[in-house]
Amino acid sequence: MSEQQQNEWPLSGVRVYEIGTSVAAPFGTWILAAMGAEVIKVEPEGRGDDCRHWGPPFWNGTSSMFQALNRDKKSVTVDLSNPEDKAWLRNELVSKADVVLQNMRPGKIASLGLGANELCKENPRLIYTNIWAFGKEGPMKDKPGYDPLMQAYSGLMSLNGEEGRPPVRIGTSAIDMGTGMWCAIGIIGALFERQKTGNGCIVDTALYETALSWMTYHAAGYHSTGELPTPQGSGVQGISPYQAYECSDGYLVIAAPNNKLFEQLKGVLGSPAWSNEERFQTNPSRFENKTELNKLITAVTTQQPRAHWQQKLDALGIPNSPIQKVDEVLSDPQTQALGIVQESIDKTMRLIGLPISFNGKRPPLQNVAPALGADNDTYKN
Repeated sequence: MSEQQQNEWPLSGVRVYEIGTSVAAPFGTWILAAMGAEVIKVEPEGRGDDCRHWGPPFWNGTSSMFQALNRDKKSVTVDLSNPEDKAWLRNELVSKADVVLQNMRPGKIASLGLGANELCKENPRLIYTNIWAFGKEGPMKDKPGYDPLMQAYSGLMSLNGEEGRPPVRIGTSAIDMGTGMWCAIGIIGALFERQKTGNGCIVDTALYETALSWMTYHAAGYHSTGELPTPQGSGVQGISPYQAYECSDGYLVIAAPNNKLFEQLKGVLGSPAWSNEERFQTNPSRFENKTELNKLITAVTTQQPRAHWQQKLDALGIPNSPIQKVDEVLSDPQTQALGIVQESIDKTMRLIGLPISFNGKRPPLQNVAPALGADNDTYKN
């Protein structure tokens, strides 16, 4: 990204060092890079970030996951067992960094003399961000962790899938990427505070904390009733009809979460006699009788293809959506109209961009993910 291009975006002039691997830290620094920050990815010599090797699929010589998470960054390799390399990195973090984001195993970064407390004493303006697995405090603070562990331990996995069937993981790294988002939010808040006070700070977050935050209304429901939430398949606890329904050619999600929309849905379905029964008159009663209601709705929706029902539902403003696959999503006119699928300058790669625009402009994809150590000559000489 050229200096002129960087200056167009909110974090222009901010230098970030990522001592990160896998998904959480790289996703957080990608957000910062997309908003104009200069992000220097510090990688181990030899293999680099583990994520480089997480495939197939591979793309341009490295995993497609790595390409998605590490675009618009620089790569510098270090050997932290080498005193000269460690001294170089320490000097960079103390004298040149605005932000450090690290997600090494608990205790590792401090054991190298590169921990937050030590460096922030030498550079009071430094914003130092730690990603923990289970948290900075508590009996599990020293344990490592990955996304599926957190989905399991937080209770989130107990809510996925369908009741009576094995639990399933959310099909994307929601905990890792969510933690990266919290890092970016914390860092931006700390940068704003530094403008007022001149002081940086230490930002701490954890995969487990992110997972717990996604459990917020499930926990509220348990506190209010003492009853455990259960898996809802494609639906949501407490709302019906509000899920995927089978049609003759696939599945269509129909959302009629209030009485007005349900009244309209009755007409779309042909106003069957059952739709006026007392057990379906309010949302709480519809949810209580959800199993039977869903069977009755499905008996109607399976008689026609999705497009038939979409047309009728759209005409009345009843929210609905077919369950699309990735190829359908990428070719969808709405996706294309947003300009969120971005092509790299060299035309070798198309990636999903930042879901934020500034004054109507979305930050562009400037560079594909760097080769391992691609910027050693620039930063280490």
